[in-house]
Amino acid sequence: MTQDTHKESFTFQTEVTQLLDLMIHSLYSNREIFLRELISNASDAADKLRFEAATDDSLYEGDSDLHLEISVDKEAKSITVRDNGIGMSRDEVIDNIGTIARSGTKAFCENLSGDAKADSQMIGQFGVGFYSAFLVADRVTLTTRRAGMGAEHGVRWESSGDGSYTLETVEVAARGTEVVLHLRDDAEEFLEDFRLRSIIHKYADHIPFPIKMAHSDEKKRKKGEMEVVNQASALWTRPKSEISDEEYQNFYKHVGHGFDDAHSWLHQKLEGKYEYTLLLYIPKHAPFDLWHAESKSHVKLYVNRVFIMEAGDELLPRWLRFTSGVIDSSDLPLNVSREILQENPAIAAIKTGATKRMLGHLEGLAKQEDDSDYTAFWDQFGTCLKEGVVEDFSNRERIAGLLRFASTRSDEQRVSLADYIGRMKQGQDTIYFITADSLEAAKHSPHLEIFRKKEIEVLLLHDRIDEWLVQHLTEFDGKKLQSIAKGELDLSGIAGGEESAEEQKRKKEQTSKLVEKVKAALGDRVKDVRISNRLTESPACLISDQFDISGNLERILKQAGQNAPEVKPILELNPDHPLIIRMNLQLDHADIETWSQILMDQAILAEGALPEDPAGFVRRINEMLAK
Repeated sequence: MTQDTHKESFTFQTEVTQLLDLMIHSLYSNREIFLRELISNASDAADKLRFEAATDDSLYEGDSDLHLEISVDKEAKSITVRDNGIGMSRDEVIDNIGTIARSGTKAFCENLSGDAKADSQMIGQFGVGFYSAFLVADRVTLTTRRAGMGAEHGVRWESSGDGSYTLETVEVAARGTEVVLHLRDDAEEFLEDFRLRSIIHKYADHIPFPIKMAHSDEKKRKKGEMEVVNQASALWTRPKSEISDEEYQNFYKHVGHGFDDAHSWLHQKLEGKYEYTLLLYIPKHAPFDLWHAESKSHVKLYVNRVFIMEAGDELLPRWLRFTSGVIDSSDLPLNVSREILQENPAIAAIKTGATKRMLGHLEGLAKQEDDSDYTAFWDQFGTCLKEGVVEDFSNRERIAGLLRFASTRSDEQRVSLADYIGRMKQGQDTIYFITADSLEAAKHSPHLEIFRKKEIEVLLLHDRIDEWLVQHLTEFDGKKLQSIAKGELDLSGIAGGEESAEEQKRKKEQTSKLVEKVKAALGDRVKDVRISNRLTESPACLISDQFDISGNLERILKQAGQNAPEVKPILELNPDHPLIIRMNLQLDHADIETWSQILMDQAILAEGALPEDPAGFVRRINEMLAK
């Protein structure tokens, strides 16, 4: 940083420069969004002033007529966007000049591919913010003064988007912010009045503040008169019947700061003990930061159309953090704070009501005869719903009804729990599932063999979160959920290919000495060895005891660097497999211990894991092959 008496020069962080360059080239075909972003910022500034002035009227400085102005200078090839909102201090300019400069930049850049077409969608999910000005300008000058700070506290920020910017202290008579865009030669189309007006109608009709431009009447224009070019009414306060889909989509692009359409939306006015209006959107694509720990829903709280704050978890549960939109209440004070939000009974009622309405909206999508809309939603946000089952006890059953899984009937994640129950076999009263670290591992698990033989459907759970899901979702619609890889398995009440109890008893007696030999050979590698009633093709498999954590969860915890409880698996042997039959006939063979170790390692591999000693496993296999 260099400094003289009044002006300072700063260098952008490396990743900001990289992102700015990628953004400009990726979004070139969507350049008109620069005006939408600048208008959104100006509208937010007016909203914030109106909120702060509710408790400090002096911030208006004698001018409470909040509005935006857009002007064009064709000779200078510049566009000016001006507001008389809250303005910014010097520190706020540095911190908040654009969303790109915020803390998530580095992680965001790591996900960019450098392919303009692919990155454009991701940048749209991120929100382009103030720096979208560089889509059309080769130099941007921002001059601002925060309300209530006095003329001598103005700040001027300027950059050519080339990796650096300057900050200068200047005198500014009026509060608010003015952004001047010095246009590139290839962006002169935006100097035309009709072009700017069409963009405003497209993206900003719903802005609740007047947007003024030079009057369309030539005589009035020459006199310096201006006219309002937007409807300047809050969209969510209008009847749904009067709002077109295009208007809904354009408002979504305002609150969501994206440029693709929303997947769907929920617009309702609720009356009762508390009155409030919801306009909530679901995006088509998951935001890039959806899985960041600090990620929250982008829902703005209004009180009687006065913006209060962007309240995340206070208004919707965390599992609905992909949602954006507006909640407008008439039962809250204008000076509400986050501390008050957490204690206010109206907020608790609004959060409960909004969550139930959103669940109803999702249930409506899921019940459509053509479920493609819900499928598209599930593919993007299904994991969030699984979080909801874990975190939201009061809505657990309803959220569980929205879950979708792969199963032995369908590889695609399209099976609901209700679907599964509707296909249960006669005598079946349990929902069976298996967890694994991949769909392929789940599909080819030896635990499925008896279920395939008896034609019993099994859910294939292969997301990391599924291990936590099934710990909290123990039953659905009165049916217990049971892992097929834990505890004893009793399918005797379900018709299809079962052995008689006498036959099972005979096989256990015939192989009892082999079980003892294998158990002694494996020592403390296993909790127990026993004869299996779930295998029909494989020689052996591993299961967990009824109240132990599964092997899959143990591996997940260890991979995450967390302490996992030390649990030993149970090895089950298939008495009908040729390998087990042969071992049973050669109990005194010198290699019985080696065979036992190979069986154990094979069972581990069948789960999609690696043996503790891979080299030892290979060595034992080679020795057997050599013999």
